[in-house]
Amino acid sequence: MRLRRGRHHPGLLGYEAGQSCVGDHFAWFVENCVPASYEREAEKRGLNLHQFLEEKAARLKPGESGLLALDWWNGNRSVLVDVDLTGLLIGSTLATRPEEIYRALIEATAFGTRVIIESFAKHGVPVNELVATGGLPERNKLLMQIYSDVTGQEMKVGASSQAGALGSAMFGAVAAGKAAGGYDSIFEAAQKMAHLKEEIYRPNPENKLVYDRLYAEYLRLHDYFGRGENDVMKTLKQIKSEVIHS
Repeated sequence: MRLRRGRHHPGLLGYEAGQSCVGDHFAWFVENCVPASYEREAEKRGLNLHQFLEEKAARLKPGESGLLALDWWNGNRSVLVDVDLTGLLIGSTLATRPEEIYRALIEATAFGTRVIIESFAKHGVPVNELVATGGLPERNKLLMQIYSDVTGQEMKVGASSQAGALGSAMFGAVAAGKAAGGYDSIFEAAQKMAHLKEEIYRPNPENKLVYDRLYAEYLRLHDYFGRGENDVMKTLKQIKSEVIHS
């Protein structure tokens, strides 16, 4: 995590945290692990594979798949800060379906978000409001509901699908100043230019109870593989490197 004190936000501090693998997590699965029969069915119905898998995964109840994943396909940024960690999927059987894995990967990233939120709270920075921006909140309603269920918090969504560009425009308006048609502070610009959608995702209490149990197991795996008790992920990477370069 990084602490930033910016001149554009006098009196406020920004704490930065992040996950190394979220959208690309799902993209990897869709590009490499979905059978041709799913592709044909999705195409026949005029859906892309993400939409098709989301629809099928949404029919599952939390815990129904028997799967649990660690979202480290690209290492872990917060809170372990370790690029040598790798992904994990546990609980799979010969009956496991692609939509079950897809949902488990979504749940894993939600658990990773909860780890970050709880780490902030543990160190005196409670997270009282969650606002999601970007492509995923726009395209994947299942993901948003799972995040709400896992964290136990409401998930609000930014009205702009291009939040980064909107932020740049806001600072551009501040640079211009009110005399040139802009604004004299980022606070004023935010009040006029930044908005939330009316749509809010609220946690389902029954789902939350199941996800609390799954999260407890996620934390066990998180600490077991991520804090040095079992370095099998790094050992496998080392063996791979040695073989490739031998």
